[in-house]
Amino acid sequence: MASVYYFTILASLFLLSTLPVPSSATARKLAALVHQQPLILKYHNGPLLKGNLTLNLLWYGHFSPSQRSIIVDFLQSFNSPNAPPPSAASWWQTTQKYKGGASTLVLGTQILDEKYLLGKSLTTSQIIALASKAPHVNSINVVLTAADVAVDGFCMSRCGTHGSGFSNPKDKQSKFAYAWVGNPVSQCPGQCAWPFHQPIYGPQTPPLVAPNGDVGVDGMVINLATVLAGTVTNPLTMATSRDLRRRRWRP
Repeated sequence: MASVYYFTILASLFLLSTLPVPSSATARKLAALVHQQPLILKYHNGPLLKGNLTLNLLWYGHFSPSQRSIIVDFLQSFNSPNAPPPSAASWWQTTQKYKGGASTLVLGTQILDEKYLLGKSLTTSQIIALASKAPHVNSINVVLTAADVAVDGFCMSRCGTHGSGFSNPKDKQSKFAYAWVGNPVSQCPGQCAWPFHQPIYGPQTPPLVAPNGDVGVDGMVINLATVLAGTVTNPLTMATSRDLRRRRWRP
């Protein structure tokens, strides 16, 4: 079943980010008169992933066909330039503002592992090992873990992550970019599925309705968008490090 309103998920975050902070009417009026200066990011010569990139997906654990469809539809919506804004495509175009031009994502290989070959509790090194199973050339390999899979740091310090690994530790040319996002619906929906679930901390405002009716996977979409943007703009996750800047990135 195809997902509905898949491009509205990030749009809802845009709307949330533009809500004014409660204050006096005078303060709101004055704030409206202030011209916001554009945010200038200093480029430190770190690596970027630009051009045509293939997104390979590894589904770890059980995902229903409709859940996989939600994720796939969202990723394909990045290449829908005619979609009226706000849309996932218009949001993704902001990555073009970084040095090097556009990063065009095209869906590639999909691997299903419903037998939990590495168990239901994964370390970061195991996530990288899973990501290494997909092709590496000009690609980002994305590991998506099911609701019953625990991952180091999941729910405690992160909802997803990205980085780089080696398919062959002895071959420095085998470096590849990877990302990981987990389904938080049964482990921490209040942390990693907000705003589609009541938050654990902060104002207890009613959650937004999940666009596809799946709180966990709709939450994954937001987290996936975040780590993908981080991957193309900072694949080494420490692009400002002097030592890492000396290393050449070979996708």
